[in-house]
Amino acid sequence: MENLSARIVITGIGLAAPNADNLTDFRARLLAGVSGIREIELRYIGKVPAGICDFPETKYRKKKENKRGTRAGCLGVYAAHEALADAGIAIETTERDRVGVYVGLTEHGTVETENEVYNVSQYGFNLDYWTHHHNPRTVLNNPAGEITMSLGITGPHYSVGAACAAGNAALIQGAQMLRLGEVDLALCGGISESPGSFGIFASFRAEGALAMHADPTQASRPFDMARDGIVISEGACLYVLETMESALKRGARIYGEVAGYAMNSDARDFVLPYGPRQAECMRKALARAGLNPEDIDIINTHATGTRQGDIEECRAVREVFGASKNTYVNNTKSMIGHAMGAAGGLELAGNLPAFDDHMVHPTINVQELDPECALPNLVLNEPRQIKRVKAILNNSFGMVGINSVVIITKV
Repeated sequence: MENLSARIVITGIGLAAPNADNLTDFRARLLAGVSGIREIELRYIGKVPAGICDFPETKYRKKKENKRGTRAGCLGVYAAHEALADAGIAIETTERDRVGVYVGLTEHGTVETENEVYNVSQYGFNLDYWTHHHNPRTVLNNPAGEITMSLGITGPHYSVGAACAAGNAALIQGAQMLRLGEVDLALCGGISESPGSFGIFASFRAEGALAMHADPTQASRPFDMARDGIVISEGACLYVLETMESALKRGARIYGEVAGYAMNSDARDFVLPYGPRQAECMRKALARAGLNPEDIDIINTHATGTRQGDIEECRAVREVFGASKNTYVNNTKSMIGHAMGAAGGLELAGNLPAFDDHMVHPTINVQELDPECALPNLVLNEPRQIKRVKAILNNSFGMVGINSVVIITKV
């Protein structure tokens, strides 16, 4: 039944990040400033810094099932099972036709297509060697569909394509579907298998936006004067969303409430971000949440480590929050790189425990702060203890001018 005023809460989190495979370890490593970036050897590219996830890949699915599916599906299945377990929900006793799966993706199918092209190149481009698994592996709904098959979920599933704003966008989609009464439970968030694609690295390199550093753990350095671009990472973060009424009825632990959100478009350029539209998006999210800028305790920035991207976002934050003395700012990508479609989900998750410990995790690798990024209360290199955390704002922006903002409040 439709209830557009229903309060939506987060009751479960499952994740795989370059530096952890669960929220407890993820949070501890973010507070300790531990980078998960390593050097990998990539076909045609050579050695590059990247974020690769180490997680128990066969915990919920057999090795042959992972081989039949995709890396994104493998990450998604793990995160989905972990999120449900964290929420205390037994899928076997749940009305599975009332569960929706909404997965945010920056891209999908590139890795599988590149692998197949390489494979047939070893046989003189004889397409008889092209796998019949290619089509189901590359359809956009693949990761969400693999999750439903693993869990026997018969409710709706689809992917939300929103570039690097996709993790936030899928969470928003889940909240909206709950309010519309389409589902009783939403599994939503983002997934990325991007480090498997040489094309993504080659494209960023051609744009002059691919980060390089002799020490891979220092390659991702948003706001630093010496930053030189993006560190590409994989990852997954899925949330269990349900109504406040449902959560209270079953005595669930609540991480926070989805208090406000907004999405908008720059309508200007394929790749260059635009601060004024980002500021507008933050203002819309605040208005929907019924909050003022000074009510936000932590802003997790999207900043990727590109010069213009970092500066435009800092201008937007300064424009909206310039008079707010108690709003602290950080960045998660400095430790895990840019997890593309999973970025919004992972970065939000890494900050949610601040509701309990009142700690703002740091932005690492800032040796010389760019003056144009010198925001008040920017937390650099060491965590900061603050007096209160009642509201967290998460920015995620993407190519072709898409912006998303999610605000979570303490319950």
